[in-house]
Parts: sequence; C-alpha cells; structure tokens
Amino acid sequence: MKVAIIGAGIAGLTMAIALKRANIPFVIYEATKEIKPVGAGIAIANNAMQVYRYLGVADQLNERGVRISTVKLTDFKLNLLNSTDLTPYEQQYKLANIAIHRSELHQVLLNAIDRENVVLGKRIQNIEKRADGLYELTFTDNSKATHEYVIGADGIRSQVRQFVFGDHPLRDAKQVCWRGVLDFDLPPTHNHVALEGWGKGKRFGFVKLDSKQVYWYFLVDEDKYIKQPELKDHLADCAPLVAQMITQTPPSELHIDKIYDLQLMQQWYKDKVCLIGDAAHATTPNLGQGACQAIEDVYVFSRLLEQFTLDEALQKFPVIRRKKAHSIVRNSWQLGQIAQLSNPVLVAARNTAFKVLPAFLKDKQMKEMFELDKVY
Repeated sequence: MKVAIIGAGIAGLTMAIALKRANIPFVIYEATKEIKPVGAGIAIANNAMQVYRYLGVADQLNERGVRISTVKLTDFKLNLLNSTDLTPYEQQYKLANIAIHRSELHQVLLNAIDRENVVLGKRIQNIEKRADGLYELTFTDNSKATHEYVIGADGIRSQVRQFVFGDHPLRDAKQVCWRGVLDFDLPPTHNHVALEGWGKGKRFGFVKLDSKQVYWYFLVDEDKYIKQPELKDHLADCAPLVAQMITQTPPSELHIDKIYDLQLMQQWYKDKVCLIGDAAHATTPNLGQGACQAIEDVYVFSRLLEQFTLDEALQKFPVIRRKKAHSIVRNSWQLGQIAQLSNPVLVAARNTAFKVLPAFLKDKQMKEMFELDKVY
C-alpha cells in the first residue's frame, strides 16, 4: 500500500475518502482496538459540509444530523446576549450547519471507504526511513509495515509529529471541559439552535442531536476545578434547565478533558510525511472549528490532486491552508479567554459589548469561516 494514514478519527477517515476517490491505495492504522468515538456530539459547520458535499457524503450526514439555523449567546441564566441567523448562509451555499452524534458521523465516513483498509490495535512506536526511501512503521505490538507516504492524522498529541517533526509544545488553556449526551425534552424554542451561555470563569453549551438526544458541554477555569472537582458543585448559579440536563446525564455518558491547543507550527510536510488536522493545527473548541479545519485540509489536498501528483499535492496543501487554520487557532484562543472572564466588572462589560455587537462584524467572521480556501 502506498499511503499510511495514522489515526481513524475524522481527519483520517475523511482523508481516506479523498484517497479512494483518487484511486490511491492506503491503509489506516488506528491505535484503539475499536472505533468508539468519544465526545458524544459535534457540530459540522457549513465550510465542512461543503467539503463533504464535494466528497459525496453530505446527504448521508444531513439524514442523520439536525440542522442548526441559529447560534445564540446568553448569560448563565439563558438571557440572550446575541443571536446569529445562519439561514442566509444556508441559502448561499445550499447547505446547512448540522449537529450530529460522533458515532453517526464516523459511521457515514466508514461506509464511504473499504473497511478492510482500516487496521485496529496499531499504536505507532517508531517511524524510520529506510535506505530505499520507504518508511518502516513499528507498532507497539512489534508488528511492522512499510509505506512510501505517511499521513499523520493522529490528533493533538500526534506521534507522527513527534517522530518526524520533533517537539512542538501544547498550550494549556487552563480550562476543564465536561461533555455529555442524554435523552432530554428541550423546549421547542431550542430546536435547530446551538446555544452557549457565559458565566464567571465558566460556561455551558447545548444542542439537539436528534428528536430526543441533547449534547451539552460545561467548562470551568482550572483553578475552580482544583477547588471543586465535582461538576455538580458548579451548577448552583446556572439556568435550571441546564442543571437539570447535566444532573440527569448517565455517568457512562460523561467525559472530561483539559483544554489545549498546539502552538503554531509552520512545517506540516517533510519528505513524504504530512500532518493534517489537530496533528498540524490543533485549536481550542471555542469556534466549533477543530474538526472542520481538518476536513478543510482534506478538501484542499483533494482539489490539488486534480492537477498534481500525490507528492506535489502534499507539499502544496500546507502553503494554502496555513493562513486560515492559524487564524482559527488564534481567534478561538482569544474568544476562549473572553468567554472565561471571571472579574464581575469585566464580565458585565463583556456581556454588554456582545449585546451591541454590530451585525456586519458577525457577518464578516462567518464569511471568513465558511469560505473555503481557493486552491487554483
């Protein structure tokens, strides 16, 4: 097989679809013994949906997901601070933003490739270039594989990045995030709405995944978490609806993570090894663009394959993608700092500012986010 894709997450599976379309042989190596998505829910924004339409799977995702037509920002009691109507972008691109369970997304992506090309239980232990120019991959079970190209789609703590590109430090946002999913009856006013509520050093968000399931997340500053590591201890001042959905979530559906991003790195390609997605430009989740930017990586690469060789496409794609991906990383980090303000005076000023945020600024940000990079 010509190409090794390391990681069977969203980036790796989307890349596999692109390679299959181009008739380029590949194998996906996944460290886990079972593809079991963690995180419960995900929003696929319009830019990523445009890519999936190009790759031929947008219709399947629309069938399994829920349209998001409005993004609302509120305070911690659900009082509205700002609202963004997404329907103009739906009309422009003939596509909607959707919320979907990660397992449903993975199922659609897996169905679009040959599953025999996905090898589970293969955690990378070493990558070494041989004298003949091929890469020898060694896995922790002592098995080996040989490939001409290696694509690192193995996330923020990428082993491919470590072995081939060296140390690139993560940046600690000093925030802790709980996530969960449950069957919950949301009021009809929350249909087709992605909502985020900002408090003092903490925030929450939720969105419907289907007619029954709701996906939620809750972030607190790390210092608050250290003092009170139980999520229930942070719910006293939030909206009763939010406290109710969180406390009713089965423990098996709760996930907790610290928030990091990757300090900006310029080199994503080196001698037939290429990084995509979080391995190259991991971002904090504040703009909902982490997976979407990985999906955009694949779009640019796939479009380049229409005119160039595999090696040329892999070399050219980072040059095109760096500007937007790095902009998303920077903007997401800044928004996360604003969202987590805890000083009461600054919180009041922040909330007032977002209430009067000019529509043209929101429109400018959305256009920049949803517009795909020009390839040629």
